[in-house]
Amino acid sequence: MSAEAEIQQTVLGNIGDQQEMLQAAFDARDEFIAPFLEAFRAGPVSRVVFLGSGTSYNVSTLAASLFSRVAGVEGVAPYPTEFTHYGAGLDPAHTDPSSILCVGISQSGTSISTCEAIEHAKSSGYRTLALTGDTTSRITTIAETVTPLLVGLELTGPETKGYTASVLTVYLWAFAVAKETGALDAAEADSGIAAAGEVAAQFKTVIREAEEWYDRNRPSLLHSSRLNILGYGADHATMLEGVLKVAEMLRVPTIGNLVEEHVHGPTMALKFDHATLFIGSDEAEFERMVSIRDAIGEHAPGAHIITCRDFDGADDRDLVFSVKANTYLAPLLYTVPFQFLAAKGGADVFIDTNVNPIPIRFGHYKDE
Repeated sequence: MSAEAEIQQTVLGNIGDQQEMLQAAFDARDEFIAPFLEAFRAGPVSRVVFLGSGTSYNVSTLAASLFSRVAGVEGVAPYPTEFTHYGAGLDPAHTDPSSILCVGISQSGTSISTCEAIEHAKSSGYRTLALTGDTTSRITTIAETVTPLLVGLELTGPETKGYTASVLTVYLWAFAVAKETGALDAAEADSGIAAAGEVAAQFKTVIREAEEWYDRNRPSLLHSSRLNILGYGADHATMLEGVLKVAEMLRVPTIGNLVEEHVHGPTMALKFDHATLFIGSDEAEFERMVSIRDAIGEHAPGAHIITCRDFDGADDRDLVFSVKANTYLAPLLYTVPFQFLAAKGGADVFIDTNVNPIPIRFGHYKDE
């Protein structure tokens, strides 16, 4: 029996390990920043195309936003199959392909759609880079540059610390590139990077407060006939990851939407026993989001705000983290309550989250 087979991991155990993992990854950040910068410097970059499926797609959408908004380099995140078969994410103009950097994100390195997308990108003349937790996996035989995802072992099916490790990675990439391009001056970029280390060092508090939020709201959350998860801005990705985690583990009807789009039709289906979870990014829509929460709460009281930002009217339904993070780093925190809702909620209703109810491996190469 291999050493890995002897390790008995649980999703809840992996959630609890996230501070140690994040601190270790932050301390060793040159291992994944240096090769990325080297690939970036190899020639002019007109666009970075982030490619991943599942949790890695959610990370890709955040990465695209960070590169566009922080690094001053256009970032896009098409689905890998849409990129491979239909050219999604590519400039319809005849841009020099060597100026486009395609980044494949796959924790296992065996995602079929991502490996095929990177193979297609490479054969089409695009520059390619892989971010993976297994630096001997299939994707590493395809991409020109490989950067390690410093997540350690995650042997459970649903990925939790893999997501947070990936968020930390793309956040640090964006600030390192911003320093390189001059989108931020050196002091601003270094401050943004240091902020990640400060949050990593306080992550046990994030984990504790997220679990306390779940525990005090457990009865209403678990008795909801539907969960609505709403985000905006940088936390579009957090919304997607929240929906995915709940689908993987709690397995109840769940929809995700942007806050503003949710009031253009979906609220017509609102029922008293629906829970609505708002991700309160510190961005332009925050006050509008609070107003919408208050209005929805009059009809379905299970309306919760998850945020780092203090606001009037917060109550026990809400989670206002005592750990504060900037707009672009906060997604690292906001996924944790959804991890507890999914994993601890699943355990509380006797779901074995390590067992796939459809035991067919669709998305990964079967021999790896």
